[in-house]
Amino acid sequence: MALCLKQVFNKDKTFRPRKKFEPGTQRFELYKKAQASLKSGLDLKSVVQLPPGESINDWIAVHVVDFFNRINLIYGTMSEYCTEKSCPIMSGGLKYEYRWQDDSKYKKPTKLSAPQYMCMLMDWIEMLINNEDIFPTRIGVPFPKQFQQVCTKILTRLFRVFVHVYIHHFDSIINMGAEAHVNTCYKHFYYFIREFSLVDHRELEPLVRMPQ
Repeated sequence: MALCLKQVFNKDKTFRPRKKFEPGTQRFELYKKAQASLKSGLDLKSVVQLPPGESINDWIAVHVVDFFNRINLIYGTMSEYCTEKSCPIMSGGLKYEYRWQDDSKYKKPTKLSAPQYMCMLMDWIEMLINNEDIFPTRIGVPFPKQFQQVCTKILTRLFRVFVHVYIHHFDSIINMGAEAHVNTCYKHFYYFIREFSLVDHRELEPLVRMPQ
């Protein structure tokens, strides 16, 4: 029997601290609007569309942070099944292997275990979304020119979490009775990145049949 979602997705199991929107800000209001649309039962393809009169960069920023929180929670819930022993390589089946690269410790694409990769990824995203030069929160401060490029990189790497979870750990998700929640989160993510062309179609190949 499926467990209650409150039992399955325990806030104490988040892989990294949850990033919150400041009440009273435009981004907080956009977040509330997005959440209300999700809960209203609207078609997910409609939910991701930019509301009239809103800034596309603000809309993208809200969703990047929200997806970070949701995927962080999904991975945190099943991370006990993703170990150095079970997942010595960050991959999506036999065909896809994901190597880590950043601007500091790993300057060349480096083979890591899935847990190591996830740890580096969540730290890296958290650093970016807390960086006021990239994700400005003050009124009147513009987004940098490379903002959407940075978001593309974040969302591309978050997509790889879905790939790994679906291909290597979905049995665990099913056993927890959480597959409906994970599927909905994935579809929401998928329709969003497709709506704004934020992830290269080649990156989507490992899960190309999932939306159907």
